[in-house]
Amino acid sequence: MTGALWRNWGRSEKIRPARVERPKDAAAVQRAVVAAAERDLHVKPVGAGHSFSGVAVAPGVQLDLHELSGVVAVDEASARVTLGAGTNLYRLPDLLAPYGLALENMGDIDRQTIAGATSTGTHGTGGRFGGLATQIVGATLVTGDGSLLSVNETENAELLPAVRLGLGALGVLVDLTIQCVPAFLLHAVERSEPLGEVLDAYLERSANEDHFEFYWFPHTETAVTKTNTRLPADAERHPRPRFGSWVDDELIANGAYRAICALGSVVPAMVPPVNRLAARLMGNGDFTDVSPRVFVSDRAVRFREMEYALPREAVPNALREVDSLIRSRGWRISFPVEVRSAAADDNWMSTAYGRDTGYVAVHRYYREDPAEYFAAVEAIMRSHDGRPHWGKMHTRTADDLRPAYPRFDDFVAVRDRLDPAGVFENRYLRAVLGPVRVPSDSAG
Repeated sequence: MTGALWRNWGRSEKIRPARVERPKDAAAVQRAVVAAAERDLHVKPVGAGHSFSGVAVAPGVQLDLHELSGVVAVDEASARVTLGAGTNLYRLPDLLAPYGLALENMGDIDRQTIAGATSTGTHGTGGRFGGLATQIVGATLVTGDGSLLSVNETENAELLPAVRLGLGALGVLVDLTIQCVPAFLLHAVERSEPLGEVLDAYLERSANEDHFEFYWFPHTETAVTKTNTRLPADAERHPRPRFGSWVDDELIANGAYRAICALGSVVPAMVPPVNRLAARLMGNGDFTDVSPRVFVSDRAVRFREMEYALPREAVPNALREVDSLIRSRGWRISFPVEVRSAAADDNWMSTAYGRDTGYVAVHRYYREDPAEYFAAVEAIMRSHDGRPHWGKMHTRTADDLRPAYPRFDDFVAVRDRLDPAGVFENRYLRAVLGPVRVPSDSAG
């Protein structure tokens, strides 16, 4: 069917695909890829549209994979679960509960599909824990010629570091096998603390706490910290009261904050005092609940985001430079800056490849133009050897990304082998990876 106008959640990208396909199984994905290639159309799978970059933009054939969802197989002995690629993360608690399992780590948004989240490098926080893609032990994907390829520890194992975080460039994922862990609780402590003290202690806290993150509201000297400690599933739960949760999540974090952002876009002088008030209101909590209810926050206020991964030791100074930048430019920034962390991993295109990582994310209300702010912050992040999040806004290209990723050319070689005709290309992937190059042994 001809596609309707598609927009991503942050309203930073839109496209009207030539066709939309909704395959119900792997064979249907194969047929769609082959048919598109015969018509010289590019194919892009799309999940929940939560990437702010153009990674999922499909001018040719858009594949909606939501029919490929749910539990495909479970190996209870190894705690491994195979999920359809279009499974939304918010469904996982109910899907995994019968087996007493959970994801080891999660981000703070659960609207994404499992394939979309892993393919773009969703990471959550926790200095000793890797991003979501590190939990993948197997995958099935349809490659550029319509073949079905299994990648796991016994089949094509050499491709796992590429396929786990493949940017949608290697093929269409149809299922993923996740290494889960026994279900657990998290004890969450949220506090408003002096920014300087938080920055001074960031390296220690990010390394020693299970899951540590903080938000800093520009124009304030306050950081809102969140420290989550892992507890066994049989520990005593003390969830937030229903009314208190509604006040925090719906009234303050979403309802009131939406109005604040809208007002700040019209009357910028209101932003600093409102930020100071928000930092006081949003920084107090102490509760214990099942892990997904603590990891995940409801984000109803639309925004646009840029996030950079830095060597962890660079984060405090980088944030101080962002503070100085905002002061010197006289900007009024209503959205907080978010700081998180992740352990080093070995996935070739992971922003945490080969180094313990800290993340600095900046946001703007979606009705405000983020270009000037994001460009200036990006310059700071690049000066600290930063790598951009693949699902967030940035201006990097293959030429300057290649030195940042030691296995960049290895990944591109796999892309060129699995998709020699460039079926899965789009404008974003050509920019960040370069155009597909037909391998010399295949050239005619």
